[in-house]
Amino acid sequence: MSFDYLLSKEQLAFKAEIQEFVKWVPRKTILEMDADTIKFPKELLKEAARRNLLGCRNPKEWGGRGMDWVTNCMIIEEIGTLGYEIACVFGVGADLVCDAIVRHGTDEQKERYVRPLLRGDLFAAECLTEPRGGSDFFGTGTTAVDMGDHFLLNGQKRFIVGGEGADYFLVYARTDLRPEANPKEAITCFIVDRGPGVETKYLYGLMGCRGGGTARLVFKNATVPKANVLGKVNGAFPIFTTMMIPERLGTAAMSIGPARVALDVASHYTTRRKAFGKTINQFQGVSFQVAEAATLLDASRAMAYTTARGVDSGIPMARIRRMISESKKFITESCQKVIHNAMQVVGGIGYTNILPLERLYRDIRLASIWTGTSEVMSMIIAHEWYREYEKNRVNLFRNFTADAQEAEAADEIIYE
Repeated sequence: MSFDYLLSKEQLAFKAEIQEFVKWVPRKTILEMDADTIKFPKELLKEAARRNLLGCRNPKEWGGRGMDWVTNCMIIEEIGTLGYEIACVFGVGADLVCDAIVRHGTDEQKERYVRPLLRGDLFAAECLTEPRGGSDFFGTGTTAVDMGDHFLLNGQKRFIVGGEGADYFLVYARTDLRPEANPKEAITCFIVDRGPGVETKYLYGLMGCRGGGTARLVFKNATVPKANVLGKVNGAFPIFTTMMIPERLGTAAMSIGPARVALDVASHYTTRRKAFGKTINQFQGVSFQVAEAATLLDASRAMAYTTARGVDSGIPMARIRRMISESKKFITESCQKVIHNAMQVVGGIGYTNILPLERLYRDIRLASIWTGTSEVMSMIIAHEWYREYEKNRVNLFRNFTADAQEAEAADEIIYE
């Protein structure tokens, strides 16, 4: 059921630690998050921090465990078996925000913001989406004006996981306000503490993925010290680029956990439920849907691990961008199909809250929307594929187009 043969002894030992944590998480926490009784699971994150499970890819010197992306994919899959939103909050602060600060921040920023978060003393959120723009990141309307020793931040961000509950935020804002400025050279990334001028304005009633404090944040003349600029002023583009790795590969990998649970529930049910004198897994209408789900799940995990290995190996960013976009699109859509099939073969009882399938079904719908829709992923895949194709075309070791019986009939192939 897993790909343990791809993992080292150290990774397998860490997997056992993660599974012990998964066993520890109270059923009550899962149910109360889904009911929005728990607005943000601080106690869950504190326990994960106590076990030193948060942000495993971060360096040991700042409280992480110095592990790689393959390990991270294994971890987030296991956490995802608890629920998609638990995987979201597990990763947003420790993997996304801390990753950005470790990669682009100063030692003072790491000491102040990374170490306490991985220790469970602080919580963080990342602020990208705005009311007037989702995929159009560089069209941000949030602004930060240089006031000498600080910036004044104004604007709104929405759909922020941890908007309710986080102690500080990674916020992108436009700092070069000239209309003619290149958007990729006009945005700055800030570390913004919760305080005066930072307000959680609206907590969303979501279809699924509840209990993660998903909210709208409003910034009204929030004071941000110059020391809280991450990287350089007007230099957010390289931060955004590197952050798309944990954003999208993490989102893909954590989709596998809920899909795995759904397939397990469906397999258990269909090997026991009887109709017409035999268990329903003996009917092709059922077993073929389970077979499709199992195939998609294995293919998803294989793609996640292959992409993770590519990132760990340091392959060129253009290839990484394509592979991550392919992974995000394929895995999230495949895992949605896995859960769809699971509910279909279980039937009516799967549509009730007697089984967890309806919660998994609601939660997983977000996967192909947030951190870049499937359509945006297709756009990136196509762009990077053609760019790579044109670059490598001259190095082809064989002219495959010529391997046709009438290949010399050049007049038959009209390009213009």
